[in-house]
Amino acid sequence: MPQPSKPLRDNPFAAQTLAPRHELSFYDSRSVVLGPNAPPLTALQAWTLAMSKPVPFLKSAFKIRDAIAARFGVKRIGGFSNTPVTHVEVGDKLDFFLIEDITPHRLTLTERDTHLDVMTCVTAQDGRVTITSSVLTHNWFGKVYMWPVAPAHKLIVALTLARLKRAVAQGMVTARETSPPGS
Repeated sequence: MPQPSKPLRDNPFAAQTLAPRHELSFYDSRSVVLGPNAPPLTALQAWTLAMSKPVPFLKSAFKIRDAIAARFGVKRIGGFSNTPVTHVEVGDKLDFFLIEDITPHRLTLTERDTHLDVMTCVTAQDGRVTITSSVLTHNWFGKVYMWPVAPAHKLIVALTLARLKRAVAQGMVTARETSPPGS
């Protein structure tokens, strides 16, 4: 099983991917600058805020994905629970994702099966949030699966980041909410 590529040692904010970019079956990285008055967010806070109100059609997309994929023996993932999370550790689950790495500035999530491996890495630094996704396919089903998923994924991430920026601009998150526990 491939191991995640390691970020550059001199850049603790670099996104992780499943392999070097030229070896990936899919790669997408999108960023949003939250604005000059945005409170500082950790990667986990950015993820939690973004997933608290996912794009409206996402729940339906997961239902369709699960119905089709189950016919081919692929486990159902169910989508996102919208449950606020304040603390996680490596090895915990965030919905269907396994947490492989967590620092204040980086959250690395994976889902692996016999058809493909998916890694989503959220980085947050200086008011910029980036979501980087990488996929390695293992067989024909994984390749076919990615045909509709790749363009849909790009759209979903772009819309999610735009919604995150709006939520922060509308004051839906405050500096107090982004402070570490006990501060």
